[in-house]
Amino acid sequence: MSIKKHIPNALTLLNLLSGLLALIAIFNGFYDHAFIFVSLGIFFDFWDGFLARKFGVAGPLGVQLDSLADMVTSGVVPGLLMYKLFDTIQQNQPEYMLTEETFYMGVIPYFGFLITLASCYRLANFNIDSRQTNSFIGLPTPANAMLIISIPMIQYFGRYEWINVALDNPYVLLAITLISAFLLNAEIPLFSLKFKKLNWAEAKLQISFTVFAVIMLILLKFVAIPLIIISYIILSLMLNSLSKK
Repeated sequence: MSIKKHIPNALTLLNLLSGLLALIAIFNGFYDHAFIFVSLGIFFDFWDGFLARKFGVAGPLGVQLDSLADMVTSGVVPGLLMYKLFDTIQQNQPEYMLTEETFYMGVIPYFGFLITLASCYRLANFNIDSRQTNSFIGLPTPANAMLIISIPMIQYFGRYEWINVALDNPYVLLAITLISAFLLNAEIPLFSLKFKKLNWAEAKLQISFTVFAVIMLILLKFVAIPLIIISYIILSLMLNSLSKK
């Protein structure tokens, strides 16, 4: 039996392992470690599908494993992180601020798990939606996970104080949570970020966008991540509009 058959699934399981390690990091307050593990998981998620197609071993088992691994790395992890970000704001409130707002903060942290619920629905829908073979409908869970996991990195390593202040506001985090859950399942066609073949003729859009993303990351560091995702959505909408004309 060829070892090639098992390489894609092994990468998928490494994606799952990365998600589990990210969960441990979040529980221990090491959000920078969680960011690294999620990034690794998404890296493995990219290559498992590519190699499965390259080796001609794509099958239903790989599809199911991929969704289950993504559910942890790109579903449970961002939901737990948002819960922890809300909870940290609540824990840091002075005792004299134990007001009605504090009471609601006791409930609001659990809203972070809306991201997990929306990710689960999105992954299940993806598996049965025949429209998403060559593109996506709604924001892919890995992209959404990077959006959420970048929040503490922007706070810790960002150079813009006003952004840090905004991200310490529970209402801003709640808005991000609701927008995230909406985008995951919105009926918005988005071009695929995955390379089916590594050549310019068939992947010029993906290659160009990847180069743009790398340049943005070099210039803006972690602040670039939400900007890249916003650009991805806007570019997809522009391409959709042009294709209809």
